[in-house]
Amino acid sequence: MALRARQKIRAPRRGLTVTKTDDFETNWKDLSTSLRKIHTKDASNLSFEQLYRNSYNIVLMMRGEELYERIKVLEREWLEEEVQKRVTASISPSLLLATHVDVQDQANERREAGERFLAVLKEAWEDHQLCMGMITDVLMYMDRVMSTDHRKPSIYVVVMALFRDHVLRSPIRPDTKTTVYDVLESTVLFMIQLERSGHIIDRPLIRHCIYMLEGLYETITEEESSKLYLTVFEPAFLEASRKFYQAEGRRLLETGDAATFCKSAMDRLSEETERCIDTLSSLTEAKIKDVLDNELIKNNIAEVVKLEGTGARNMLDNDRIDNLRSIYVLSARVDSKKTPLTTAVQKRIVEMGREVNASAIASAAPSKKPEAGEKKPSEKEKPVNLQTVAAIKWVDDILALKAKFDNIWQNAFQCDQVMQSAITSSFSEFINLSQGAADSRSSEYLSLFFDENLKKGIKGKTDSEVDTLLDNGITLLRYIKDKDMFEAYYKKHLSRRLLMKRSVSMDAERQMISKMKMEVGNQFTQRLEAMFKDMTISEDLTSSYKEHVRQSSDPDQKKVELDINVLTSTMWPMEIMSNVRSEDVQLSCIFPKEVESVKQSFEQFYLGKHNGRKLSWQASMGTADIRATFQRSNGKTQRHELNVSTYAMIILLLFNDVPAGESLTYTEIQAQTRIPDHDLIRNLQSLAVAPKTRVLKKDPMSKDVKPTDKFFFNHDFQSPFMKVRIGVVSGSANKVENQDQRKETEKKMSEERGASIEAAIVRIMKQRKTLIHSQLMNEVLTQLSARFVPDVNMIKKRIESLIDREYLERVEEDPPTYGYVA
Repeated sequence: MALRARQKIRAPRRGLTVTKTDDFETNWKDLSTSLRKIHTKDASNLSFEQLYRNSYNIVLMMRGEELYERIKVLEREWLEEEVQKRVTASISPSLLLATHVDVQDQANERREAGERFLAVLKEAWEDHQLCMGMITDVLMYMDRVMSTDHRKPSIYVVVMALFRDHVLRSPIRPDTKTTVYDVLESTVLFMIQLERSGHIIDRPLIRHCIYMLEGLYETITEEESSKLYLTVFEPAFLEASRKFYQAEGRRLLETGDAATFCKSAMDRLSEETERCIDTLSSLTEAKIKDVLDNELIKNNIAEVVKLEGTGARNMLDNDRIDNLRSIYVLSARVDSKKTPLTTAVQKRIVEMGREVNASAIASAAPSKKPEAGEKKPSEKEKPVNLQTVAAIKWVDDILALKAKFDNIWQNAFQCDQVMQSAITSSFSEFINLSQGAADSRSSEYLSLFFDENLKKGIKGKTDSEVDTLLDNGITLLRYIKDKDMFEAYYKKHLSRRLLMKRSVSMDAERQMISKMKMEVGNQFTQRLEAMFKDMTISEDLTSSYKEHVRQSSDPDQKKVELDINVLTSTMWPMEIMSNVRSEDVQLSCIFPKEVESVKQSFEQFYLGKHNGRKLSWQASMGTADIRATFQRSNGKTQRHELNVSTYAMIILLLFNDVPAGESLTYTEIQAQTRIPDHDLIRNLQSLAVAPKTRVLKKDPMSKDVKPTDKFFFNHDFQSPFMKVRIGVVSGSANKVENQDQRKETEKKMSEERGASIEAAIVRIMKQRKTLIHSQLMNEVLTQLSARFVPDVNMIKKRIESLIDREYLERVEEDPPTYGYVA
């Protein structure tokens, strides 16, 4: 494509004289006449070369400034006499009404009149631009001289300003102050209001009028900020929009539908963006969105979130992801913290969490007794333990609630970190609600969840499914603040699984320990790992002892075969298996002589290898397999292999020395075995009361066991199975603690926490030597927060205790300062 050569204006040759045909008036007459023909579109026969020469000659006569002024007068007169009159003639009375018109017919009439007016104004402006482009070319030399020598603005700029002053800012009638621009502004704003109300308008026509305002300036220097569009129209547009969206917000709130409000607001944002691109100016896009954000969204979003029946609560309850996404996007536009939305989400999560807590408590409560005529539930319909079932359901419900809000966070809240923090804090709040109170059992419930699944829940699941299940539990563990409480329960439940060999998969058990270590640290799992180590060592020890027995004596069919677990007392939850009661009375049951000999044999073997250690036998946690022969009244015999607790074995072996038909009373059994009363009662109930395992008979037959009750060996016992497992009635395994047990656990936990606090204080002071009270408190809280939330008063008491025992000393009183005593 050929480029047009840059035009050069050559100065006249020296020595030329100006003839009388070149005088000013003659040249001006020809020039002015031709300029008017340009305006009247009668320029087909004009010679632009001649017109250029006319203006050139005038400048040569040193009359350029006069020509400049006469051009201004000519253009002003043309604008006033022709253009302004034509434009004002197109203004109908309907355009002088208020911007808001309620009657449909009047709105249509005004729209049509407005389009006619805008079309005339558009044409006038475009004609003016076209003509001034041609005229500027003719006056090119004059422009150069005047701008260079006289520092005057281009004639094009000056005449554009004349259009501004003598067309747009001219009164539409002599008797009014209303200007053409006033009508233009009100008409365009009216058109935009119509479009906002759903009408179709002529966008290109309005856009051309906006071009005009963008091409006119307040100043001759034509700075960007002085465009008429920015100085007069845009402020009016924004103010009108402000009022519109104030009313729009009130109107939408009156509908009482949050989803409708959000959809309308989102639609308005899109509309305003499109309007700025197609109708107004991209310069206005950010400003109109600010107006919409402030007037429509920011002023109303809090009420929208709280709207009864349709607000955030309803959206959350019904998983209305699209609506939640809209309300989130709107909230995020006006508030980086999304305060109304986060508050509503947090409130609802806590409410739903409280409902889950209440449901667990209600599920754990014993059902009412059947009324007269009401069918009694069968044994299969009864849960093994209502509280345990409630605990598992509590965890499942919390996980379901977590999954629900994870979905909302990802798909509605766009993985926003502020929203995630709000959700996390809310879950933590209700899970730790009134931690330490009788109805707050999150740590115990979660441990029971793991216990149930690791015993039988993961059976048949794939490795991936097991991993997901454990991860879900670990997710809840993150919310628990007092993780030491969870550790206590988990250790207790794990000990039963290991000792009773109830775990479905030891790999899953170790995987769980590994996940906990990653989540809460090595210190948390140290004791748990030690328990596994004890079990591994005990397997090797049992094998060694069996080999020792085989080599040291001849095998005897009546010899008791022993499987032993030697546990490190400091690593295991001894309170669930110890034979030392709270009153510090040592209770040791009396083993049968055949068992006692094996017991002594193992002690000699073990202590011979580990001199200085002490073994304490925990009969309450053992089991035994015994062969029982039942002599029936018809002379036949029936043999069964019974799997019973160690205490039950001791009881049954007493009846080897009791003649047929003779009995032992409860008092006699207790005296001969020294089994603790509560354990003896439970084991006798298992042996004599439980319908399917009545190896003994009880007289009188009742559920309760009294000191005078008599017990007989039941030779008529029958079972379709050769091997019969006899569990302990109301065993403590996999059972939620009662209130007394709960208090005992909390008491021991308080003691352990006190020791942990003292250790932390000494550790800190040993390193820092001297520390003021507030700093010491902060460091203790920081160090222990991963395991539990220390009580401030407890920390103060432990500091005083350490001072009394001369581990610390007071250095100063103001501020209180402590020193470490080496």
